[in-house]
Amino acid sequence: MGDFGSVDWKVFEKFLIEFGCEFKRMKGDHRIYTKPGLKRPLVVPEYDPLPSFIILNNLRILSATKEEFLKFLGR
Repeated sequence: MGDFGSVDWKVFEKFLIEFGCEFKRMKGDHRIYTKPGLKRPLVVPEYDPLPSFIILNNLRILSATKEEFLKFLGR
């Protein structure tokens, strides 16, 4: 599960934007992203590092694979 190592929320945000997501709003330290066709919004807290379970849950909502994210990271 910890394949990602230490990933900053800003890096994950860049992945989401490259994947076609759009920043919608912010509530506290939680940033909300949407993409047409998704059943629910993606919630990304401004944590550094971002816990792996948050990344995995958002990848599942996006129907993206761990491999796609690791390729984005260059690993």
